[in-house]
Amino acid sequence: MSEQTAHRKVALVTGANKGIGRGAAEQLAALGMTVLIGARDPRRGEEAAAALRTAGGDVHTVPLDVTDLTTVQEAARQIEERFGRLDVLINNAGISGSGQVSPQDAHDQVPSSVDLDMVRRVFETNVFGVIAVTNAMLPLLRRSAAPRIVNVSSHAASLALTSDPDGPMAALLPSAAYSPSKSALTALTVQYANELRKDGILVNAAAPGYVDTDSNNHTGFLTVAQGAAVLVRLATLGEDGPTAGFFSEEGPLPW
Repeated sequence: MSEQTAHRKVALVTGANKGIGRGAAEQLAALGMTVLIGARDPRRGEEAAAALRTAGGDVHTVPLDVTDLTTVQEAARQIEERFGRLDVLINNAGISGSGQVSPQDAHDQVPSSVDLDMVRRVFETNVFGVIAVTNAMLPLLRRSAAPRIVNVSSHAASLALTSDPDGPMAALLPSAAYSPSKSALTALTVQYANELRKDGILVNAAAPGYVDTDSNNHTGFLTVAQGAAVLVRLATLGEDGPTAGFFSEEGPLPW
């Protein structure tokens, strides 16, 4: 790491070659951080990084498939070798399990008829992948003066919201894959926060809202920048900031 960039905070955003992850990477870079775009496809990752560098950001690519422990460990090795530490980890990589459909149309996730293999694939990325990446990056985060972990969840993870037949989530079809995987992720967030609070590592879950992305076939009504805002806010919390929380941009969400 050059002297010019040694003072910069270093942030890794998984699944950041497009969508909300790329939006968060762009905003973190604009704040002066060195941003690492984790991407399964190195070519797409580098294209995104190059575009953000053109805009003036210090942005680089790290090949990273959260479901492949070998690439996860190699990513940690590369970050250690080049930067020596990690200040921010945003676990953004995730899959819907239903291809490019809106949550209202995910008929293949109805619990009574769901394909178990699909459920396993969704949890492999959305839950187990987060554990793999977080554990691989923790030694680097412990070297930071102000480490922050943000897990990208969803309003659909809220049991309070999704169990209300007259509430804002009533239009969602019952889901045995995506929604439960995000509920598990918010629960996991609390467990990491409880373990790591003594070390000053703040761990929170973020719900970006219904953002216009490929994952919902661009049916969302929020922009990528709007969805990424809560991720960036939690990634840049001061030392007196919350931990073990679940937040949208409007504030705390019910579990």
